[in-house]
Amino acid sequence: MTRVFVYGTLKCGGENHEWIKSQTFVALARTQPLYRLFDLGGYPGMVRSEDGMAIQGEIWNVDAAGLARLDELEDIAGGEYERVLIELEGEFSSQLVEGYLYLRDVSGRRDVGACW
Repeated sequence: MTRVFVYGTLKCGGENHEWIKSQTFVALARTQPLYRLFDLGGYPGMVRSEDGMAIQGEIWNVDAAGLARLDELEDIAGGEYERVLIELEGEFSSQLVEGYLYLRDVSGRRDVGACW
């Protein structure tokens, strides 16, 4: 199992929650204040930022097949996102949790704050 931090449409109630709902919800969580969220036109992208904030999201335990599906959704092969270790606050600060960082330019995109 891989612990995955999700912050956008994969969260409970999000339009892409179907992609993860068969996995195991662990907890609500927040990142260290190292990231920013941008509106990419119906879904968010999280990027590292020197003036970052703590992004709110959820942690899920995801099996290998589920992780492969998420990598497909996030277009890892096409270079839209990459799956990396995400630095979290609180009880998860010392745990290995992965998440998806947006790789493309966010110039001109709307900053959406700490929560999608």
